[in-house]
Amino acid sequence: MPVSSTIQGALDAAVRNGVFPGAVLAVRQGGGAVQVGCAGSLSTHPPGAAVTASVIYDLASLTKPLATVTAIALLVQERRCRLEDSVQAILPEFAGAPTGAATVWHLLTHSSGLPGWRGYYERLSPAATIPATEEARGKARQALVPLLRDEALIYERGARSLYSDLGFILLGLIVERCSGMPLDRFFDARIARLVGGGLLRFIPVEDLAAVRQGVGLLHGGIAPTEEDSWRGRLLCGEVHDENAAALGGVAGHAGIFGTAESVLAVAGSWLRAYRGEPSLFDSAMVREFTARQQRIPESSWALGWDTPSFPSSAGRYFSASSFGHLGYTGTSLWVDPDKELEVVLLSNRVHPTRKNDLIRAFRPTIHDVVWREYAGTRQAGSG
Repeated sequence: MPVSSTIQGALDAAVRNGVFPGAVLAVRQGGGAVQVGCAGSLSTHPPGAAVTASVIYDLASLTKPLATVTAIALLVQERRCRLEDSVQAILPEFAGAPTGAATVWHLLTHSSGLPGWRGYYERLSPAATIPATEEARGKARQALVPLLRDEALIYERGARSLYSDLGFILLGLIVERCSGMPLDRFFDARIARLVGGGLLRFIPVEDLAAVRQGVGLLHGGIAPTEEDSWRGRLLCGEVHDENAAALGGVAGHAGIFGTAESVLAVAGSWLRAYRGEPSLFDSAMVREFTARQQRIPESSWALGWDTPSFPSSAGRYFSASSFGHLGYTGTSLWVDPDKELEVVLLSNRVHPTRKNDLIRAFRPTIHDVVWREYAGTRQAGSG
């Protein structure tokens, strides 16, 4: 079912204005039918086919809530992990390290004291050789551990929040240790397969050819991201984030690819649990994970999810109980449980270069438009 002409017009205008080559916007309210708007093309260099609802995008940091936070929530629910567990209690190799005393809660709330980012990929793979087997990915993770272990804290743990990829890389390692499974396999078996909704997965290098072939048969293609100077090629189906690539495309902070429908499938599981309906999750736990954590001064973070704060990418109208996240490649997910409203925006705004931040202004604008159409003066669900 298509979105309204007002929403479609906003998407088309964004393409004309160079916000992104193309995009898919998917909206669902009250658990009803998904309404989708598509605009633009897969790429500009070279010119790509028109975007359809089944295009697969690099979801970038949407990996954090969809894969890592969801996995942690399941492990907490199954009592295989606790929010108060320290890093060193789960990963003994971090005993005595600056990060060792941080807890799962600290990592989820971006309050561990870790910096936001480090270019580990330059040390893990100076020649941009991407691990192409599970064994090679395991060796890359082993090489990463001392880099994380020796990372100095840049602020007092718990005193503030600083959005940190490094913290979520650690959480990915914690998922693997607590589950006894590689992160991509746990995600596929325990999350993606159970929620349904189309392709949603990590794409290790050895699977890339098969995924590309399957996408050509069943989907609308994979949207390329950047002409990457480190790898020396246009990325299409390879994770954009360099640190995730150096780990073989499977990491706690980035690496998931999917369609808008598949993102909504996971979001819907969270929303149903929030409302006390049958889901993968316990309702009370979901409400804890999606609530802003008050212990950290001036922080908008819940447990791995963000909440609206002025100015917010969710715009002006999403309620205080809303939760969501952004992805660097031009993706976002926002859920307003008060209005039972779920909004997914997928784009490749980093194509052909990441030197395009027009999406910063577009995100709140499009969410305002969507909220007015679905939850404002119009009758709910009238799209």
